[in-house]
Amino acid sequence: MTPFTERVIEIIKTIPYGKVMTYGQIAKAAESPRGARQVVRILHTSSRKHQLPWHRVVNAKGEIVIKQEEGSTLQRQLLEEEGVKFIRENRLELKTYQHFPLEEWERDYFDE
Repeated sequence: MTPFTERVIEIIKTIPYGKVMTYGQIAKAAESPRGARQVVRILHTSSRKHQLPWHRVVNAKGEIVIKQEEGSTLQRQLLEEEGVKFIRENRLELKTYQHFPLEEWERDYFDE
């Protein structure tokens, strides 16, 4: 497993209940700002194996992007069960629900 993949998996695991992150945001936090498509691939291949909260990842517009109706319906249902409200069929208010994890240096600073 590459270091990038390991970082992506750890970042996704930390997304709190009722919050979301974007593919690009995760890629940037994993130190590959142009790696959003890689995040998609990692979610697709590793969600079950690593028990990732895959449903908490959306695109930069706050939209569910799963093309398969069954998958997009499940993602919406799981987010709604966590209290996320949608403003359109598959779009949530990103500024309300977006999670911004602290950088490692910030965690150390605030934990003191």
